[in-house]
Amino acid sequence: MQCMRPYHEPAMPPASPVPPRIRVGCAGWSIASAQRALVGDGASQLARYATRFDAVEINSTFYRAHRASTYQRWADSVPADFRFSAKLPRTITHDARLSGVGPLLQAFLDEVGHLGDKLGCLLVQLPPSLAFDARTAATFFAMLRRRWHGGIACEPRHASWFSARADVVWQRHRIARVAADPALNASAAQPAGPAAPAYWRWHGAPRIYYSDYAEDTLRGLAERVVAATPHSDEAWVIFDNTALGHALDNAATLQAQLHALGAGTTG
Repeated sequence: MQCMRPYHEPAMPPASPVPPRIRVGCAGWSIASAQRALVGDGASQLARYATRFDAVEINSTFYRAHRASTYQRWADSVPADFRFSAKLPRTITHDARLSGVGPLLQAFLDEVGHLGDKLGCLLVQLPPSLAFDARTAATFFAMLRRRWHGGIACEPRHASWFSARADVVWQRHRIARVAADPALNASAAQPAGPAAPAYWRWHGAPRIYYSDYAEDTLRGLAERVVAATPHSDEAWVIFDNTALGHALDNAATLQAQLHALGAGTTG
């Protein structure tokens, strides 16, 4: 009589870790004629830009309001997985210095809300003269967080924000502190806060807005971004060295280096 062996389900192979989503882009979507080969075809500069990159930072919101139809047109110009980051107006961050800005903040959020689900992050860049005040910061970020549940990145530019007291604000309100270059100090070069996305803003060094980044410098950035971004998490890297058009080239180079490291990017 043949002895029957018990049946066992075949073991499933272990799931492969999901790579982090690292969004790479520029502050704006200008494309010089010499850079045309970096992007595909499209009906507008933004549409062409979005064939290569999956994120862009809107800096013009810092200076002026835009019509609902403008935001809707931008949102319609990009693929479904593309995301915008919108910079808060200077009337909030620089003129009012975060105090008493409820109506201004709501008006801004109503405007950028026309981007729909393609609005991925809000950027709060603070003036260099604005020192950390725990009550002002906590009040402002609590108010912002009540109105917006997506990503929030803050770029402070006064040394007093790089302290344990400021860290409490980032933790409590789920704010990502920007990693900037050039950096005010060693801490400012690293992202902080508990929230995704981690956010890098590279402005150009040594000459801010103008300088190009060398390939080996960008390779080091790629390695740091991958190391700082847990699996299944998200990071943004935005190049703001736009004055001479280096941002687009640097973003494309970083993309290729991240691909070589196995990071999850588009382009």
